[in-house]
Amino acid sequence: MADFLNSIGDKFYQSFIYDDRYLYFLDGLKYTIIIALFSALLGVIIGAIVALIRDYNKEHKRLLLLKKIADIYVYIIRGTPTLLQLMILYYVVFKSININVVIVGILTFGINSGAYVAEIIRAGFDSVGDGQREAAKTLGLSYFQMMKSVIFPQAIQKVFPALGNEAITLLKETSIAGYIGIVELIKASDIVSSRTYDYFFPLIISAVIYLFLTFLLSTIMKKVERRMKRYV
Repeated sequence: MADFLNSIGDKFYQSFIYDDRYLYFLDGLKYTIIIALFSALLGVIIGAIVALIRDYNKEHKRLLLLKKIADIYVYIIRGTPTLLQLMILYYVVFKSININVVIVGILTFGINSGAYVAEIIRAGFDSVGDGQREAAKTLGLSYFQMMKSVIFPQAIQKVFPALGNEAITLLKETSIAGYIGIVELIKASDIVSSRTYDYFFPLIISAVIYLFLTFLLSTIMKKVERRMKRYV
């Protein structure tokens, strides 16, 4: 038993402590958080705009071209792998442009998340009864006044759990950013493994960090959700 524990301790030391290898994981954590945070913000912005365009078209039968573009965007993004989108942006779209790979990662994951957020918000809009829309029109509110004061607050409250799940999914999806050279958590574990010739502990360390991040994010989302319900 003592030999087994000594072996475990030695492997952990080689994977995390020796030669300051923990710095790889700290770098991976930093880039994972940066990409997840900014791509989530970008995804919410894109998703809200796309959802508004589709809802406005449904309400007024206008912006037909923009609605078609929005539909195609959602269909393509949801119908193709995130990794494929990442590689297309990096190796095709930005091939001849000197751009930071982290920015490419943020754009890719933000564009990808935007399609899913658009569907989530659209479902939230549809969940608000038509009677409230009619009441807002009777009061003389414009479409955007109605969305700001009546529809959007109720829709966000209803779909917030789904948005939280999307944020968690996005956080885990950043693990493929290493394919274009970004040192996120999985890439960090791969670098350490290439030096220790042991994949178990570096991967376990990355897994523990991901579990902590998802637990922290889930806890924050639940607290925000409870606080939102107090004002409904």
